[in-house]
Amino acid sequence: MILSSASPATLALAGSSLAAMLAYALSAWTDEAGKQRMPWALPLGWMAHALALLLDIAGLGSATAGARFGFAPALSMTCWLVLAVYLVESRFLPLPGARRVLAVLAVLACLLAWSFPGESRPQAASPWAPLHWVLGLASYGLFGVAVLHAAMLNRAEHQMRDKKRVAAVGTAGMPLLRLERLTFQFVGAGVTVLSLAILLGWWFTPHWRWDHKTLLSVLGWLVLTGLLTGRQVLGWRGRRATRWLYFGAALLLLAYAGSRFVIEVLLQRPAGV
Repeated sequence: MILSSASPATLALAGSSLAAMLAYALSAWTDEAGKQRMPWALPLGWMAHALALLLDIAGLGSATAGARFGFAPALSMTCWLVLAVYLVESRFLPLPGARRVLAVLAVLACLLAWSFPGESRPQAASPWAPLHWVLGLASYGLFGVAVLHAAMLNRAEHQMRDKKRVAAVGTAGMPLLRLERLTFQFVGAGVTVLSLAILLGWWFTPHWRWDHKTLLSVLGWLVLTGLLTGRQVLGWRGRRATRWLYFGAALLLLAYAGSRFVIEVLLQRPAGV
């Protein structure tokens, strides 16, 4: 009865979300040697995920016309962007262990977005607001990729210190210097895009408010800019640099996704336009 009364857009959203989660789950499935059984599953899940995001954020089938957004679609979009970079990068560089972790995270992100689709926003506060949101999401994706590379860098450094694994590390995985360089290239790109998002938000917002989202976003920007400055001037590397990256990324995660989770789920208040 529930399915028969649902709109075609709702059924399409449910079908694409289920297809994405199933494909991601298959991608995470490996044999006893740790090899992927179905290499086509991750690209298929990524495409189904893209359709689910389009249907969800566009608000197709909802009672109110307009875009629909919230903390869960933001996290889902971030995961999708990270996967897009991974699918391209993994064709040219070895990224051991990343596929299975990303596939599991993608399943959780799709399930979260399906459970908490966000709120309808029939009208933006400014014609520039959509660009501000796009830039913010793009920075989330870039920092997500940087965090992924930083985690792989920490893991590789830990294995290098383990004398029992020196031989194995020397024959597999990405070289540490290249991995470190890619990490900070993504951090630099993320800081640039985040700077544009903050400046654009300040420009079109008539009454600038230092609310939780703004304060955490600026603090995250300061931490990540400080990381780039410390690396350039003081030569920060290794765990000190990655700790700054994790802290800055956590602040940005709390800035939008965290604050919207509190408002939408815990307090159940409508979003301000």
